[in-house]
Amino acid sequence: MHVSPAPGTARPFHLLGRPIVWASVLGERPRSVRTGRREFGTVKERELGTVKEMVSWTAFEEAEPALARRVRTLFDAGRHKTIATLRADGSPRISGIECEFTDSDLTFGSMAGARKSADLLRDPRFALHGPTFHPEEGKEGDWPGEAKVAGRAVSAGPVRTEGDDQHEGDMFVADIDEVAITGLDAEATHLVIETWTPDRGLRRIERS
Repeated sequence: MHVSPAPGTARPFHLLGRPIVWASVLGERPRSVRTGRREFGTVKERELGTVKEMVSWTAFEEAEPALARRVRTLFDAGRHKTIATLRADGSPRISGIECEFTDSDLTFGSMAGARKSADLLRDPRFALHGPTFHPEEGKEGDWPGEAKVAGRAVSAGPVRTEGDDQHEGDMFVADIDEVAITGLDAEATHLVIETWTPDRGLRRIERS
């Protein structure tokens, strides 16, 4: 049985393989992350009425449990992921990152001073790509595919080394507006793209 830590209890996490503690407490996390749906957008998006609906990982799991299990399996298949963030001038930045599923949330951390952390604190939009494995020639049907998650990164406070109050980085919780898996059909002859969003639900597209 999994027991969530009580409010005020430090949470273990690993940042680049180092044991750290998430300094934020469960009771102070954003309400939307704990309860599910919300709207979250930039000032311009709100003015234009183009704000996307966001959900927590838990809400996504409840909506599409089978797809969520597959996404999590693909993400857990390797330690290193890739995240896309936005620079101050709006151009994209690609960075390596690690992430974890904790208390049914998708979380990721960034070391203090990292540019991707500054990007997310300024503009929370992100796209996270799971580990990549190339299909083996002659065994394309065994390829597990690739998973991607996009949304907004909600700041969850600083992280610190265990037994030390030194600021080691920043922790983020994912609010999700899109999940996707790219793979092959059973015959390994067509590319299959499965996408899920809170407003459209699950869609499947096949491409030859």
